[in-house]
Amino acid sequence: MKAFKQAVLRRAPMLMGGVALAVTMAGCGGGGGQIEPFKPTRILSFGDESSVITATGKKYTVNAVNDTTGAIDCASNALWNQALASTFGLVFPECNPTSVAAPTGKIYAQPGAKVADVKTQIDGHLALSGVDSKTLITVLAGANDVLELYAQYPALSENTLKAEAAARGRLLAAQINRLADAGGRIILPTLPDMGLTPFAIKENTAKADPNRAKLLTTLTASFNSELTLKVTLDGRQLGVVFADESLQSQVKFKASSTTAYANVVDGACRSTAPVPDCTSKTLVTDATATTWLWANDTLLSPAGQNELGRLAQSRAVSNPF
Repeated sequence: MKAFKQAVLRRAPMLMGGVALAVTMAGCGGGGGQIEPFKPTRILSFGDESSVITATGKKYTVNAVNDTTGAIDCASNALWNQALASTFGLVFPECNPTSVAAPTGKIYAQPGAKVADVKTQIDGHLALSGVDSKTLITVLAGANDVLELYAQYPALSENTLKAEAAARGRLLAAQINRLADAGGRIILPTLPDMGLTPFAIKENTAKADPNRAKLLTTLTASFNSELTLKVTLDGRQLGVVFADESLQSQVKFKASSTTAYANVVDGACRSTAPVPDCTSKTLVTDATATTWLWANDTLLSPAGQNELGRLAQSRAVSNPF
């Protein structure tokens, strides 16, 4: 991760210089003007349940409901990729409340998906259609990989599991590079720190081992390190969002973060109404979708999703796509 960030810093002056040069040239000679902003014509989402909207408009977080009818209000409590799509006037057909005639969003993400499944998702799309410079792509995966690897401890050593987490990070990077090589424009969040989840906190107690959460953080870091080191960093096709660092900051400074969290250690949804059936009407006592960080033991609440979406929006708008 450190090497990747150093690479970003080294390239930043070159990217800014390129933009400045383009602006200068645009102002010289006939027909000059501002650089054309990025305006994607469609959005594709690959990954796991954190990016999924079901056919009935449900999400794997706390769903909003209409107070009058009790129906799911899919436009509220937006997922991160849903918020990103809205920045460019794009919608997914699974949540199209304004009845856009021909939604150009496509969700390939699936509940429970791991990195190997993301490769299959991308294979399926590229077999049917290509991508181009007007295709905005989101990829968020790795949580189910880390949880799968963690479940093999201590039968497998920490070093063995770290090596496998790194290998899966490299595999995801290879898929990102495939999409970039094909011409797409990609927003890639790093994997949020799984060692900060309610699941991790519970594991410390359940296993009577205070280092269980730390192990999940270590596996997350191994995954993210290889992911960010192996993606092709050219500044024009890929925008990285450091979701792991954002989550760490939100937990550490919960009262002063963008959202003033009341709870960063528990899941808001009742066990009797698990995601994707969890709604604002089925939360544990005192929980809210806007002040609790987690929906359940491993998935972000709408507040957490909103923060990730905000970061993704900022990256997509500022990146020189």
